Amino acid sequence: MEQEPAPLTRHLRVRQDRGHTVLEFRGEIDIAAALEIAPYLDRVTAHPDVRLVIDLRQVDFFDCSGLRLLYRARARLLDQDGELRLVCTHPLTLRIMRVTGLTRLLPAHPTLDAALGQPEATSGSL
Repeated sequence: MEQEPAPLTRHLRVRQDRGHTVLEFRGEIDIAAALEIAPYLDRVTAHPDVRLVIDLRQVDFFDCSGLRLLYRARARLLDQDGELRLVCTHPLTLRIMRVTGLTRLLPAHPTLDAALGQPEATSGSL
């Protein structure tokens, strides 16, 4: 697969790390940010066997639009035999994810190293 240049947008940075594509969400992840991020997320998750990490450590605000991005990425990757890991430390974001049940499906790691050091099977099912 040919690698495209990493997008540099207000809400997203993309890079490669240890065989994973890392999407770093930044700032306020609301509907406007989700509209900006979704095309990149869809492009990355369209290929089989993708190993993706979504890093939320630089996120200041996270609403249901952000949750939809995570659920969509997870569903697309499971359909393509891919893998999704999440990095998140923000207490309010973690609370939203816990209340909606997302932490059962996609456990959050406190650091990128912790997420990348995890065994292969990280996306659970209900």
